Amino acid sequence: MLRTFSSRASKLALAATLAAAPQTAFAQDNAAEGEPQEQASGNQIIVTAQKIEQRAVDVPITISAVSGERIRELGVTDLDELSNYIPGLNIQEQSANNPGIVIRGITSDSGSAQQGPRVTLYYNGVDISRSRGSYQAIYDLERVEVIKGPQATLFGTASAVGAISLVSARPREGFSGEITGGYGNFDQTLLGGHINAGSDVLAGRIAFEWRTREGYVENLSPNQDKELYAQDQLGLRASLRYTPTTDFTLDVIATYDQQRNGGTPFISGTFPAFAGAPGGAANAFRDANLGGNPAGAAALLDDQLGLNREVYDLNITAEYQFADEWTFTTVNGYREFDSVEVFDADGSAAPFLEFTEFAKGWQISHEGRFSYAGDSLRASAGWNVFVEDGFQNVPFATEEGTYLQCLTSLFGAPLIPGIPCVGPDGSVPAAAVTGLLTGGALQAIPYTSVFENQGRNEAYSVFADATWLATDSLELTAGVRFLQEYRRSGFRADVPNSQISGAPLIPGQVDTNGQTFFADDSFQAVLPRFNVLYRITDDVNVFATVSKGRRSPVVQVAARRTGAQVVPNVTDIAEEVVWNYEGGIKLATGSVSGSLGVYYQVYDDFQVSVAQLDDQGNPTGAFITASAGSAKNLGVEGELAVDLTDWFQVFGNFGYIDGGIDEDGAFSPAFSGARFRLQPEWQASGGFTVDYEFGNGMRFFLTPSVTHRSRIFFEVPNNPLISQGAVTLVNARGGLSFGDGRYEIAGFIRNATGEDYLLDAGNTGGAFGIPTFIPAEPRFYGVQATARF
Repeated sequence: MLRTFSSRASKLALAATLAAAPQTAFAQDNAAEGEPQEQASGNQIIVTAQKIEQRAVDVPITISAVSGERIRELGVTDLDELSNYIPGLNIQEQSANNPGIVIRGITSDSGSAQQGPRVTLYYNGVDISRSRGSYQAIYDLERVEVIKGPQATLFGTASAVGAISLVSARPREGFSGEITGGYGNFDQTLLGGHINAGSDVLAGRIAFEWRTREGYVENLSPNQDKELYAQDQLGLRASLRYTPTTDFTLDVIATYDQQRNGGTPFISGTFPAFAGAPGGAANAFRDANLGGNPAGAAALLDDQLGLNREVYDLNITAEYQFADEWTFTTVNGYREFDSVEVFDADGSAAPFLEFTEFAKGWQISHEGRFSYAGDSLRASAGWNVFVEDGFQNVPFATEEGTYLQCLTSLFGAPLIPGIPCVGPDGSVPAAAVTGLLTGGALQAIPYTSVFENQGRNEAYSVFADATWLATDSLELTAGVRFLQEYRRSGFRADVPNSQISGAPLIPGQVDTNGQTFFADDSFQAVLPRFNVLYRITDDVNVFATVSKGRRSPVVQVAARRTGAQVVPNVTDIAEEVVWNYEGGIKLATGSVSGSLGVYYQVYDDFQVSVAQLDDQGNPTGAFITASAGSAKNLGVEGELAVDLTDWFQVFGNFGYIDGGIDEDGAFSPAFSGARFRLQPEWQASGGFTVDYEFGNGMRFFLTPSVTHRSRIFFEVPNNPLISQGAVTLVNARGGLSFGDGRYEIAGFIRNATGEDYLLDAGNTGGAFGIPTFIPAEPRFYGVQATARF
């Protein structure tokens, strides 16, 4: 498709005429639990995107904010569900170990320790963007802020396309608490709540959430105990707030997250799971037969498919107002993650492509910031230090004869003709190949290998941001961050030769002979932003912004052979630079809250992850980073909420994107003209909220909603077979509250129509020419009971 500015502009004009139904966000006062909550709609919510408290309507950037109470009303339990209600945001949670976060069609999901993120995920003011350590349960939150466009001066260099800020509920004066229990289909169980106690000087809060669920994909393999996508996760958070004077506040927050989840259903589109099983994507919505490789358990660290992950997080924030107009804030964080995910990459009963991803790392962050708030000038300046160190270790296990027969069969030249890898009934005839090749001397030859990438990334920066209130109606903002970055990457591989073939089983993998190869480099960057806000009235603002974003360069290290020698293969991938131009209008007046914005983004050296091939074009099973050249994005986003009465509100949102990699085929012909991974052209949601009080302390509440997303591609270059068509989901939560809000019974349903659709496709199996397909959540429903005191 020829991408021209005129065609984009015409689509944009059409989208603007449809801006009558965007969604809103809601704020919640810190009223005591058990009391009815007075909610303010989207642009009235108080946010801290610019490091000061402001109404969202007064922030000269595109921002969507959702309160913890609104998350509860929608029946949302994870960030991926929440993204359906925020224009320009799409979160794909393949597992808690592998979330894909997409803002305005640009994905950040690489697990490599050598590659930097595009989207900053902030938790209580600290960057937690490293993919394998970023998943965070969303219980007991005060709010979630989604800030669109590059925000380097506010959220650091990782916010190349935007930032998501999670703010947990803080301790407050008094004694209160809440406990919630729930049960649903697939044996869903929920136990969660919090307890808060303290004075105006010292207060503490403990919150937790424990969720379990049977898997929604049946695994026919006798080797596996858990169904696929079974869930068992626990979150704990302890918070302490110390305010000895009105000028000083100290917050200490410790968080623990744990997942013991069942395996990801990477279901083969090539090999049948059982007799009569369909092929292709349709196979993803039937029973699976993922055998794993129990014989390789020592190498894979477990004989069961699934995720075992732990995250520890400590945050210390202090704020001191040392003069009438001056405040000093310091935000400090430490985060550590340790995850082991065993997965069946071929998606069949054959012990063919069995992997583990063992990811471990830690990070430390410190920021100091001085802020000034005068009558005609607001400004902040400070420094930031961020250091992370981690690795991604990928063991591989197979059975040699099975592997060789399956691999050669895929290329149309089976090692032993007439023996399929997987039979039409789901059996594994290839398991007999080792016995045939050795004349019965050996029935199986286990094989294992491993490769590991390492990364240490240090970023030191200073920043300044200032807003001049030129008139009562006009605000001018400028900011800049100066960044000094050091990146050190490492790589090692233990790749023994096959006993049968005498060569490495996976073509292109190179044994580093016990060595770890390293390379490092330093980089600098200047990242500015400019904003204008004009108040038409106190409740209607127009804004425009220009900002620069940057995804860090990649010091990519692997290994290659030079004759008989193994040497480092070092490639520096250029930084990805984006210039973002946008403007819009926001309103928050009376019973109506809404916004409409238009943006245009230009990328240089757009980074993509591609399957690595050897010199003969064979897959190696690894993914590398490459530049796809230039890219562009043109889009429009809108939100609207209308309070028709004091108990009935309608809401909606939409987002439209016409974007992709430029058609500069001479530079990157494989990617030319492709849409970005996980980027829908259209995204929308809408619904209404009823919150009606009967009297005698009783009220009825109901929030049904519909979400829609157009076709997305799961990989670049685009392949129609590795994509998902338009998806429309119907969700609802409703119930009764009584005892003046102290007790509540609620029911929920998600994907009420039971629509079958794909969460992801391609995956590691796709790198070997046998794509796998992951089914998204089916219909979920259940009931919950809550008591507050």
